[in-house]
Amino acid sequence: MHDDRGWFWTSMIRKRDNNLMQCWLFRCLALPLLVALACSPVAAQCTAYVPTHKSNSVAVIDTMLDRVIAVIPVQIQPLAVAITPNGAFAYVTNSGWVFGSDSVSVIDTSSNTVVATIPVGSFPVGVAITPNGAFAYVANFNSNSVSVIDTATNTVTTTVPLPAVVGPPSASGGPWGLAITPNGTFVYVTNVNANDVSVIDTATNTVTAVVSVGNGPVAAAITPSGAFAYVTNQSSNNVSVISTATNNVVATIPVASGSYNSGPYAVAITPNGAFAYVANAAASTVSVIDTATSTVIATVPVGTVPHGVAITPDGAFAYVTNEYSSTVSVINTATNTVVDTVTGVAVAPEGVAIMHSRNALTSSCR
Repeated sequence: MHDDRGWFWTSMIRKRDNNLMQCWLFRCLALPLLVALACSPVAAQCTAYVPTHKSNSVAVIDTMLDRVIAVIPVQIQPLAVAITPNGAFAYVTNSGWVFGSDSVSVIDTSSNTVVATIPVGSFPVGVAITPNGAFAYVANFNSNSVSVIDTATNTVTTTVPLPAVVGPPSASGGPWGLAITPNGTFVYVTNVNANDVSVIDTATNTVTAVVSVGNGPVAAAITPSGAFAYVTNQSSNNVSVISTATNNVVATIPVASGSYNSGPYAVAITPNGAFAYVANAAASTVSVIDTATSTVIATVPVGTVPHGVAITPDGAFAYVTNEYSSTVSVINTATNTVVDTVTGVAVAPEGVAIMHSRNALTSSCR
């Protein structure tokens, strides 16, 4: 009888070797594929939204590439932007300095298109969204009020009047910037003309406290713990630190370089609460404040007239909008040096907000 066992085992060994070769071939091809996907533009880690005041648009920046990947037309003279906690929508204030847009554009971040336009008060400036994403608060400079938008319906459900200043009847205190505590309980509103900050209780939408600060308060940011609010005083060249427990100023931090006016305009705080980054419009610099010691530990030169600043969710970079340069400076927060400059953001970039992209492969933004 013919013995086929040798032929059988030889065939099986050859088949096994072929399978092993195919397996290794797949692995070798898979690794470059994964690397290519990780480096692909579609795998952007974070996205920055930048209203361009004189171009009536919003520039969208891929932070991996540090370049503009989309331009979204909005209404007249946009100033500020805030992104919902889930990253689904960006709310942009259209100030309409001359033409009176007096509206908020709602951008769907998945398609980068405007899906709603909401009428608000006169000359809307700052905007902030509650931590649960349910409401957007908008500061109306000329109306001396704050509009409360229900983000489910994109309609104004409440308008909060703010205290008037001494002058003509109902003179505006000039609400400009605002920030919401991490627990969503209070909104801190800077009043440029009144040199104070109004505190709104979100449960009743009424002003429950007024805190005197420096001259010309423009922006506010609250520490992740919710314990302190940092307020930029443009005309006093300093930053007021408000205890949210007592609503008293507990520190005043100079950010001027010698006798030169710095004009602190915007502020953002790192996710760990360790540092505050202050954009100085007059000095074209960014002051880095150590929040533990309330001192400036670094001064970073950026573009001309910085008007906005935002920190990436991982805390690694600060993005600074330069109004007169029409650029965005990227600061490495580990070294406090500018590591990149984004061009092509159209004319007069103002505010900036950064979201972690839905298709991000890591927790890093770059």
